[in-house]
Amino acid sequence: MFSAAVLDHFEHPRNAGSLPDATVQVEATNPVCGDVLQLAAQIDNGRVVEIRFLCRGCTTSIACASLLTEKLEGVLLDAAHSISAESLAEDLGGLPPATFHGAQLAIDALHLLVQRSMQR
Repeated sequence: MFSAAVLDHFEHPRNAGSLPDATVQVEATNPVCGDVLQLAAQIDNGRVVEIRFLCRGCTTSIACASLLTEKLEGVLLDAAHSISAESLAEDLGGLPPATFHGAQLAIDALHLLVQRSMQR
């Protein structure tokens, strides 16, 4: 059902945990399934220096959050708009339609992160 990439990110999530010295923290939820994703990032001059996530959700939500943090580390937030739910799903080898909400949750959290960092 899940690709090897999804299972790898689920079983060995990258950047999981908290980030006590985060400059920006956000939380996105999916009210339909109840998944919750928290992103915490250290932002310096518009660049993601370090990022961590905490996720209470399904396999896909955790895998997408893990991949998202890999894609964001070291990147200017201005370039983050190139990451979409579709690109996350594609980079994970595809997602079953019933689990695509995990990719959308990651993107919702990303949008909140960018928005919050611009308000600082």
